[in-house]
Amino acid sequence: MADRLDISQRKKDHLALCAGDNVGFREKTALFEQCELVHCALPEMHADEVDSRVELLGKTLAAPVVISAMTGGTDEAAKINKDLAQVADELGLAMGLGSQRAMFERPETAWTFEVRDRAPNLLLFGNLGLVQARKMSTDEIRKLCADVGADALCIHLNPAMEIVQPGGDRDFGGGLELFRRLVDELGIPVIAKETGCGISRGVAQMIRSTGVEHFDVSGSGGTSWVAVEAHRAQDEEQKRLAQELWDWGIPTAASVLQLRGLGVKAIATGGLRNGTHVAKAVALGAIAGGLAAPVLKAHRAGGVDGAREFLSGVITTVRSLMLLTGSRTVAELQRAQLMLGPDLARWQP
Repeated sequence: MADRLDISQRKKDHLALCAGDNVGFREKTALFEQCELVHCALPEMHADEVDSRVELLGKTLAAPVVISAMTGGTDEAAKINKDLAQVADELGLAMGLGSQRAMFERPETAWTFEVRDRAPNLLLFGNLGLVQARKMSTDEIRKLCADVGADALCIHLNPAMEIVQPGGDRDFGGGLELFRRLVDELGIPVIAKETGCGISRGVAQMIRSTGVEHFDVSGSGGTSWVAVEAHRAQDEEQKRLAQELWDWGIPTAASVLQLRGLGVKAIATGGLRNGTHVAKAVALGAIAGGLAAPVLKAHRAGGVDGAREFLSGVITTVRSLMLLTGSRTVAELQRAQLMLGPDLARWQP
Protein backbone atom coordinates (compact mmCIF):
# COMPACT_ATOMS: atom_id res chain seq x y z
CA MET A 1 0.00 0.00 0.00
CA ALA A 2 2.83 2.38 0.85
CA ASP A 3 4.38 1.93 -2.61
CA ARG A 4 1.04 2.71 -4.24
CA LEU A 5 0.64 5.89 -2.23
CA ASP A 6 4.22 6.86 -3.05
CA ILE A 7 3.56 6.55 -6.79
CA SER A 8 0.42 8.68 -6.53
CA GLN A 9 2.20 11.35 -4.52
CA ARG A 10 5.15 11.32 -6.89
CA LYS A 11 2.83 11.95 -9.85
CA LYS A 12 1.21 14.86 -8.01
CA ASP A 13 4.62 16.28 -7.14
CA HIS A 14 5.81 15.97 -10.73
CA LEU A 15 2.79 17.85 -12.10
CA ALA A 16 3.14 20.68 -9.60
CA LEU A 17 6.87 21.03 -10.14
CA CYS A 18 6.70 20.86 -13.95
CA ALA A 19 4.09 23.61 -14.02
CA GLY A 20 6.53 25.84 -12.13
CA ASP A 21 9.68 27.63 -13.22
CA ASN A 22 12.45 26.07 -11.15
CA VAL A 23 13.01 22.72 -12.87
CA GLY A 24 14.65 23.90 -16.07
CA PHE A 25 18.30 23.35 -16.95
CA ARG A 26 20.46 26.01 -15.34
CA GLU A 27 23.12 26.63 -17.97
CA LYS A 28 22.50 24.12 -20.72
CA THR A 29 19.97 24.82 -23.49
CA ALA A 30 18.40 22.59 -26.14
CA LEU A 31 20.75 24.41 -28.61
CA PHE A 32 18.04 25.53 -31.00
CA GLU A 33 19.57 29.00 -30.79
CA GLN A 34 22.57 27.42 -32.56
CA CYS A 35 20.39 26.50 -35.55
CA GLU A 36 19.41 29.18 -38.04
CA LEU A 37 16.92 28.52 -40.81
CA VAL A 38 17.97 30.27 -44.02
CA HIS A 39 15.36 32.66 -45.37
CA CYS A 40 14.00 32.07 -48.87
CA ALA A 41 12.93 35.41 -50.33
CA LEU A 42 11.38 33.71 -53.38
CA PRO A 43 9.37 30.67 -52.24
CA GLU A 44 7.51 30.43 -55.59
CA MET A 45 4.26 29.24 -54.05
CA HIS A 46 1.08 30.46 -52.43
CA ALA A 47 1.00 30.20 -48.64
CA ASP A 48 -1.98 27.85 -48.97
CA GLU A 49 0.16 25.42 -50.97
CA VAL A 50 2.24 24.58 -47.91
CA ASP A 51 1.47 20.98 -46.95
CA SER A 52 2.39 20.41 -43.31
CA ARG A 53 0.99 16.88 -43.18
CA VAL A 54 3.29 14.06 -42.17
CA GLU A 55 2.95 10.28 -41.97
CA LEU A 56 3.89 8.84 -38.61
CA LEU A 57 3.30 5.29 -37.41
CA GLY A 58 0.57 4.66 -39.93
CA LYS A 59 -1.43 7.83 -39.34
CA THR A 60 -1.40 11.21 -41.02
CA LEU A 61 -0.81 14.22 -38.79
CA ALA A 62 -1.94 17.67 -39.88
CA ALA A 63 1.44 19.01 -38.76
CA PRO A 64 4.64 17.48 -37.34
CA VAL A 65 3.65 18.25 -33.76
CA VAL A 66 3.34 15.95 -30.74
CA ILE A 67 2.04 16.68 -27.25
CA SER A 68 4.79 14.99 -25.29
CA ALA A 69 4.17 12.51 -22.50
CA MET A 70 3.37 14.14 -19.17
CA THR A 71 1.21 12.41 -16.64
CA GLY A 72 -1.29 9.85 -15.42
CA GLY A 73 -2.47 8.15 -12.26
CA THR A 74 -4.28 10.99 -10.48
CA ASP A 75 -7.60 12.82 -10.86
CA GLU A 76 -5.85 15.96 -12.07
CA ALA A 77 -3.85 13.90 -14.55
CA ALA A 78 -7.05 12.41 -15.95
CA LYS A 79 -8.46 15.84 -16.79
CA ILE A 80 -5.21 16.97 -18.37
CA ASN A 81 -4.93 13.81 -20.46
CA LYS A 82 -8.51 13.96 -21.68
CA ASP A 83 -8.45 17.68 -22.46
CA LEU A 84 -5.14 17.55 -24.32
CA ALA A 85 -6.14 14.41 -26.19
CA GLN A 86 -9.31 16.16 -27.35
CA VAL A 87 -7.31 19.13 -28.63
CA ALA A 88 -4.74 16.92 -30.33
CA ASP A 89 -7.52 14.96 -32.05
CA GLU A 90 -9.22 18.16 -33.20
CA LEU A 91 -5.98 19.61 -34.60
CA GLY A 92 -4.67 16.37 -36.08
CA LEU A 93 -1.64 16.00 -33.82
CA ALA A 94 -0.14 13.11 -31.83
CA MET A 95 0.08 12.70 -28.06
CA GLY A 96 1.96 10.60 -25.55
CA LEU A 97 0.64 9.36 -22.23
CA GLY A 98 2.65 9.51 -19.03
CA SER A 99 4.16 6.36 -17.56
CA GLN A 100 1.56 3.60 -17.25
CA ARG A 101 3.42 2.03 -14.35
CA ALA A 102 0.78 3.51 -12.04
CA MET A 103 -1.94 1.93 -14.17
CA PHE A 104 -0.25 -1.49 -13.93
CA GLU A 105 0.43 -1.37 -10.19
CA ARG A 106 -2.84 0.39 -9.31
CA PRO A 107 -5.49 -0.83 -11.78
CA GLU A 108 -8.05 1.51 -10.19
CA THR A 109 -6.16 4.43 -11.82
CA ALA A 110 -6.56 3.05 -15.35
CA TRP A 111 -9.34 5.53 -16.09
CA THR A 112 -6.89 8.44 -15.73
CA PHE A 113 -5.09 7.23 -18.87
CA GLU A 114 -8.22 6.56 -20.95
CA VAL A 115 -8.78 9.25 -23.59
CA ARG A 116 -10.36 7.47 -26.55
CA ASP A 117 -13.85 8.67 -25.62
CA ARG A 118 -12.62 12.22 -26.32
CA ALA A 119 -10.08 11.42 -29.04
CA PRO A 120 -11.10 8.48 -31.24
CA ASN A 121 -8.74 9.32 -34.13
CA LEU A 122 -5.70 10.47 -32.17
CA LEU A 123 -2.24 8.99 -32.77
CA LEU A 124 -1.60 7.89 -29.18
CA PHE A 125 1.60 6.63 -27.59
CA GLY A 126 1.55 4.40 -24.53
CA ASN A 127 4.45 4.64 -22.10
CA LEU A 128 6.39 2.32 -19.78
CA GLY A 129 9.78 2.57 -18.14
CA LEU A 130 12.39 0.09 -19.32
CA VAL A 131 13.01 -1.27 -15.83
CA GLN A 132 9.30 -1.87 -15.17
CA ALA A 133 8.62 -3.28 -18.65
CA ARG A 134 11.55 -5.67 -18.32
CA LYS A 135 9.80 -7.34 -15.37
CA MET A 136 6.47 -7.70 -17.20
CA SER A 137 5.29 -10.31 -19.66
CA THR A 138 4.52 -9.26 -23.22
CA ASP A 139 0.87 -10.14 -22.60
CA GLU A 140 0.73 -7.78 -19.62
CA ILE A 141 2.29 -4.97 -21.65
CA ARG A 142 0.01 -5.66 -24.60
CA LYS A 143 -3.02 -5.40 -22.32
CA LEU A 144 -1.88 -2.04 -20.95
CA CYS A 145 -1.59 -0.74 -24.51
CA ALA A 146 -4.92 -2.21 -25.59
CA ASP A 147 -6.75 -0.81 -22.56
CA VAL A 148 -5.90 2.77 -23.60
CA GLY A 149 -6.02 2.17 -27.35
CA ALA A 150 -2.33 3.00 -27.87
CA ASP A 151 -1.06 2.97 -31.44
CA ALA A 152 2.56 2.55 -30.30
CA LEU A 153 4.45 2.08 -27.05
CA CYS A 154 7.23 4.29 -25.75
CA ILE A 155 9.80 2.48 -23.63
CA HIS A 156 11.38 5.26 -21.64
CA LEU A 157 14.99 5.33 -20.52
CA ASN A 158 15.68 7.38 -17.41
CA PRO A 159 18.80 6.25 -15.54
CA ALA A 160 19.81 9.78 -14.52
CA MET A 161 16.39 10.43 -13.00
CA GLU A 162 16.29 7.07 -11.23
CA ILE A 163 19.69 7.33 -9.54
CA VAL A 164 18.68 10.58 -7.81
CA GLN A 165 15.08 9.56 -7.08
CA PRO A 166 14.19 8.39 -3.57
CA GLY A 167 13.77 4.62 -3.92
CA GLY A 168 14.72 4.81 -7.59
CA ASP A 169 15.92 1.88 -9.69
CA ARG A 170 19.58 0.92 -9.91
CA ASP A 171 19.59 -2.04 -12.31
CA PHE A 172 19.43 -0.92 -15.95
CA GLY A 173 20.50 -4.17 -17.59
CA GLY A 174 18.48 -6.21 -20.08
CA GLY A 175 17.29 -3.27 -22.16
CA LEU A 176 18.29 -4.59 -25.57
CA GLU A 177 16.71 -7.94 -24.81
CA LEU A 178 13.47 -6.14 -23.87
CA PHE A 179 13.44 -4.14 -27.10
CA ARG A 180 14.01 -7.31 -29.16
CA ARG A 181 11.21 -9.12 -27.35
CA LEU A 182 8.70 -6.32 -27.79
CA VAL A 183 9.57 -5.72 -31.44
CA ASP A 184 9.00 -9.43 -32.08
CA GLU A 185 5.94 -9.98 -29.90
CA LEU A 186 4.02 -6.82 -28.98
CA GLY A 187 2.12 -6.26 -32.21
CA ILE A 188 2.38 -2.46 -32.25
CA PRO A 189 5.45 -0.28 -32.94
CA VAL A 190 7.93 0.40 -30.15
CA ILE A 191 9.50 3.82 -29.61
CA ALA A 192 12.73 4.21 -27.65
CA LYS A 193 12.34 7.34 -25.54
CA GLU A 194 14.66 9.20 -23.20
CA THR A 195 13.39 11.50 -20.43
CA GLY A 196 15.38 14.70 -20.71
CA CYS A 197 18.96 13.50 -21.21
CA GLY A 198 19.01 12.72 -24.95
CA ILE A 199 20.03 9.70 -27.03
CA SER A 200 23.52 9.41 -28.48
CA ARG A 201 24.37 7.95 -31.87
CA GLY A 202 25.97 4.88 -30.30
CA VAL A 203 22.94 4.09 -28.13
CA ALA A 204 20.61 4.63 -31.10
CA GLN A 205 22.65 2.19 -33.17
CA MET A 206 22.44 -0.46 -30.46
CA ILE A 207 18.68 -0.05 -30.11
CA ARG A 208 18.21 0.11 -33.88
CA SER A 209 19.83 -3.33 -34.12
CA THR A 210 16.84 -4.76 -32.21
CA GLY A 211 14.42 -3.61 -34.91
CA VAL A 212 13.26 -0.35 -33.28
CA GLU A 213 12.79 2.34 -35.93
CA HIS A 214 11.37 5.26 -33.93
CA PHE A 215 13.15 7.30 -31.28
CA ASP A 216 11.98 10.13 -29.04
CA VAL A 217 15.30 11.78 -28.21
CA SER A 218 13.94 13.83 -25.25
CA GLY A 219 17.15 15.79 -24.86
CA SER A 220 18.37 18.28 -22.31
CA GLY A 221 17.42 21.94 -22.33
CA GLY A 222 13.80 21.82 -21.16
CA THR A 223 12.53 20.28 -17.95
CA SER A 224 15.32 18.59 -16.02
CA TRP A 225 13.86 15.50 -14.37
CA VAL A 226 16.99 15.36 -12.25
CA ALA A 227 16.02 18.84 -11.04
CA VAL A 228 12.48 17.64 -10.34
CA GLU A 229 13.88 14.88 -8.15
CA ALA A 230 16.31 17.34 -6.53
CA HIS A 231 13.29 19.20 -5.20
CA ARG A 232 11.73 15.98 -3.92
CA ALA A 233 14.83 14.44 -2.38
CA GLN A 234 14.87 14.15 1.40
CA ASP A 235 18.26 12.52 1.79
CA GLU A 236 21.14 15.03 1.79
CA GLU A 237 23.41 12.79 -0.27
CA GLN A 238 20.72 12.41 -2.92
CA LYS A 239 20.16 16.16 -2.93
CA ARG A 240 23.87 16.80 -3.49
CA LEU A 241 24.02 14.30 -6.34
CA ALA A 242 20.90 15.75 -7.97
CA GLN A 243 22.30 19.27 -7.69
CA GLU A 244 25.51 18.16 -9.40
CA LEU A 245 23.71 16.27 -12.19
CA TRP A 246 21.04 18.97 -12.69
CA ASP A 247 22.38 19.90 -16.17
CA TRP A 248 23.38 16.40 -17.30
CA GLY A 249 22.49 15.29 -20.81
CA ILE A 250 22.76 15.75 -24.57
CA PRO A 251 20.97 18.90 -25.84
CA THR A 252 17.89 18.07 -27.89
CA ALA A 253 19.07 19.63 -31.16
CA ALA A 254 22.39 17.80 -30.77
CA SER A 255 20.64 14.48 -30.18
CA VAL A 256 18.60 14.90 -33.36
CA LEU A 257 21.83 15.58 -35.26
CA GLN A 258 23.40 12.47 -33.71
CA LEU A 259 20.67 10.27 -35.19
CA ARG A 260 20.94 11.56 -38.75
CA GLY A 261 21.84 8.95 -41.33
CA LEU A 262 20.85 5.97 -39.20
CA GLY A 263 17.64 5.22 -41.09
CA VAL A 264 15.46 6.00 -38.07
CA LYS A 265 12.59 8.39 -37.46
CA ALA A 266 13.35 10.79 -34.63
CA ILE A 267 10.82 12.74 -32.61
CA ALA A 268 12.46 15.78 -31.03
CA THR A 269 11.31 16.55 -27.50
CA GLY A 270 12.99 18.32 -24.61
CA GLY A 271 13.11 22.10 -24.46
CA LEU A 272 10.88 22.83 -27.46
CA ARG A 273 8.83 25.90 -26.57
CA ASN A 274 7.19 27.05 -29.79
CA GLY A 275 6.64 26.45 -33.49
CA THR A 276 10.06 27.82 -34.39
CA HIS A 277 11.68 25.09 -32.30
CA VAL A 278 9.51 22.46 -33.99
CA ALA A 279 10.47 23.73 -37.46
CA LYS A 280 14.16 23.78 -36.54
CA ALA A 281 13.94 20.26 -35.13
CA VAL A 282 12.42 19.01 -38.37
CA ALA A 283 15.06 20.83 -40.42
CA LEU A 284 17.71 19.09 -38.32
CA GLY A 285 16.22 15.74 -39.30
CA ALA A 286 13.33 14.97 -36.95
CA ILE A 287 10.02 13.69 -38.27
CA ALA A 288 8.16 15.76 -35.64
CA GLY A 289 8.70 17.96 -32.62
CA GLY A 290 7.05 17.49 -29.25
CA LEU A 291 6.13 19.98 -26.53
CA ALA A 292 5.13 19.29 -22.94
CA ALA A 293 5.70 22.04 -20.35
CA PRO A 294 4.38 24.93 -22.49
CA VAL A 295 1.27 22.92 -23.33
CA LEU A 296 0.72 22.11 -19.66
CA LYS A 297 1.10 25.78 -18.74
CA ALA A 298 -1.31 26.85 -21.50
CA HIS A 299 -3.84 24.31 -20.24
CA ARG A 300 -3.43 25.48 -16.65
CA ALA A 301 -3.97 29.07 -17.72
CA GLY A 302 -6.90 28.53 -20.07
CA GLY A 303 -8.12 24.94 -20.05
CA VAL A 304 -9.03 23.28 -23.33
CA ASP A 305 -9.31 26.63 -25.09
CA GLY A 306 -5.91 27.75 -23.84
CA ALA A 307 -4.22 24.56 -25.02
CA ARG A 308 -6.00 24.75 -28.37
CA GLU A 309 -4.96 28.36 -28.91
CA PHE A 310 -1.34 27.64 -28.04
CA LEU A 311 -1.07 24.57 -30.26
CA SER A 312 -2.87 26.28 -33.14
CA GLY A 313 -0.21 28.98 -32.90
CA VAL A 314 2.53 26.35 -33.02
CA ILE A 315 1.04 24.91 -36.22
CA THR A 316 0.71 28.37 -37.79
CA THR A 317 4.35 29.13 -37.04
CA VAL A 318 5.53 25.81 -38.50
CA ARG A 319 3.56 26.41 -41.69
CA SER A 320 4.85 29.98 -41.93
CA LEU A 321 8.46 28.85 -41.56
CA MET A 322 7.90 26.19 -44.18
CA LEU A 323 6.89 28.96 -46.57
CA LEU A 324 9.80 31.18 -45.54
CA THR A 325 12.30 28.38 -46.19
CA GLY A 326 10.70 27.47 -49.51
CA SER A 327 9.55 24.12 -48.14
CA ARG A 328 6.34 22.93 -49.73
CA THR A 329 6.29 19.70 -47.70
CA VAL A 330 7.68 18.44 -44.41
CA ALA A 331 10.15 16.31 -46.39
CA GLU A 332 11.46 19.48 -48.01
CA LEU A 333 11.72 21.18 -44.61
CA GLN A 334 13.90 18.25 -43.51
CA ARG A 335 16.28 19.24 -46.31
CA ALA A 336 16.07 23.01 -45.78
CA GLN A 337 19.28 25.03 -45.67
CA LEU A 338 20.66 25.51 -42.16
CA MET A 339 23.44 27.46 -40.52
CA LEU A 340 24.79 25.79 -37.38
CA GLY A 341 26.66 27.49 -34.59
CA PRO A 342 29.85 25.87 -33.29
CA ASP A 343 28.29 24.46 -30.11
CA LEU A 344 25.79 22.49 -32.18
CA ALA A 345 27.96 21.74 -35.22
CA ARG A 346 30.47 19.84 -33.09
CA TRP A 347 27.78 17.21 -32.40
CA GLN A 348 27.49 16.26 -36.08
CA PRO A 349 28.53 12.63 -36.66
